[in-house]
Amino acid sequence: MNAPEHQMAGIQVDVPVRQADLGRDGSASTIGMARWLEDARIRLRLRRFERLVGEGRFGPFQILLVGQRVSRLAPAGPAGTRVQVHTGVRRVGRSSFTFGQEVMVGDKRVGGGDATVVLADRSGPLQLPDELIADLDEMRLPETEVAARSAAPCVPPERLHRAHYSYWTPLRSRIGDVDSNQHVNFIALAMWYDEAVAAFTLDSIGSAAGDSVPDLPPWSYQIHYLGEVTYPGSYEVALTVRSVGTGSVHYELGVFRGSTCLGVADAIGPRGDGAHGQ
Repeated sequence: MNAPEHQMAGIQVDVPVRQADLGRDGSASTIGMARWLEDARIRLRLRRFERLVGEGRFGPFQILLVGQRVSRLAPAGPAGTRVQVHTGVRRVGRSSFTFGQEVMVGDKRVGGGDATVVLADRSGPLQLPDELIADLDEMRLPETEVAARSAAPCVPPERLHRAHYSYWTPLRSRIGDVDSNQHVNFIALAMWYDEAVAAFTLDSIGSAAGDSVPDLPPWSYQIHYLGEVTYPGSYEVALTVRSVGTGSVHYELGVFRGSTCLGVADAIGPRGDGAHGQ
């Protein structure tokens, strides 16, 4: 993992490191950092848009996260440490926009990510109102070719089919995972991917009950949400290993209900000795 010493432009929000954010190594997990990014996005003020909604001139609508990326670049912690999350806007389209974010501890970048958001009603995505676009324009980050290319990610069609994957973990949605949109929250779904990687790792090394469990959670995720995961429901998280490097493993994952793929993810994490059939 690499943590360049620089700081992006954008709106800064201070976030305390909570005990629940820490992984088994005592520093913030990738899932913990995803919570910080969400916390910072929620705390942004979109004053023109909020006024428009408050006056009843836009809606009803839902705010939907259709894709996100989060990377843990360096250790952050312990609990009680305050980190700074910098948030700006990388892209504004007709019906979606993309936040860019970095997590800093002092002058050191320890994590980052982005999130693509749409506003939708029962008929599908809505065109962004001028008031929201004006609010987002005030948070614009310098546009880059990389940001422009990643604005509309394309999921390879083979990733939507069960035959692409070689390993399966059954999971059931829990009522505590359901958010105000009445579907399973994206943080809970990211934790499902963590569960699948852990189960696959244990099976790969032939671990039995009571054995020491290797600490190999992914340090980066790129996730695309394709459909609603609801409660109650029985699901499967699919996994296949795309590549194994000297010190890392690249996983391809998907969430399925029967034959329907509801989301896919790419994850990169550490390679443990003896894991992944190597």
